[in-house]
Amino acid sequence: MQAQHGSRDRQGASVRENLATRIVRGLEGEILRGALKPGDRLPSEHQLEIRFGVSRAVVREAITSLKAEGLVATRQGAGAFVLQLQRAPTFRVAQADLATLEELIQMLELRATVEAQAAALAAERRSRGELAGLRSALDRMRRDVGQGEDAVAPDFQFHLRIARATGNRHFADFIDYLGTMLIPRTRVNLVGRDPARRRGYLDGVNHEHERIYRAIADRDPDGARAAMQAHLTRSRDRLHAAATRQGRTTPRGGAPPP
Repeated sequence: MQAQHGSRDRQGASVRENLATRIVRGLEGEILRGALKPGDRLPSEHQLEIRFGVSRAVVREAITSLKAEGLVATRQGAGAFVLQLQRAPTFRVAQADLATLEELIQMLELRATVEAQAAALAAERRSRGELAGLRSALDRMRRDVGQGEDAVAPDFQFHLRIARATGNRHFADFIDYLGTMLIPRTRVNLVGRDPARRRGYLDGVNHEHERIYRAIADRDPDGARAAMQAHLTRSRDRLHAAATRQGRTTPRGGAPPP
């Protein structure tokens, strides 16, 4: 009975997230097109409920996402207001941009290019302290996995610390900008609810990270590039496999794994 309740709770949260994403996309589109200008007040929660046919909880989740993206600010008792964009964004990724399997795979394709080069540069340039930081992130991830946790935070830290070890702040800025959105399992349930399968998946990710770490430790740029490329390719294949298990259409731009 508890498992059934847990399943319904997860399904309800997924539905709310999808509805909230629809609101975010609609409002941010109006903001970026200029239909809603800096200083304009967003429609009230009640108006948004009616317009999108959703509950107040869903509306509030969407407003929270817009705040996190720096598009709106809320004032107690007055509502949410559009903020002045600092500059016209030439590159921008929001949670709403990673709402489908296809979009996640497109992001992995971008990451594969950027992070493979970052790993190669890190192998050439890393300091002892930066290598120790990578080791610390891996050890924490293994500990978290052993305790049944999702280990998203140390996973993200591992990738961020590689970017920082390049000595080129733009790599780190890119990874930091994406945040934990770059970890596919924060967006898609890749392994279902089987604890053993989940543990096996995370152990596999750890093994892939260890290969990247070893190449960086050995100052092997070609090996580091290849290990990172392989890691992100396997991440893409895991997304395809998840799509197949869940009965989704294979996303455009990639074939199912063999």
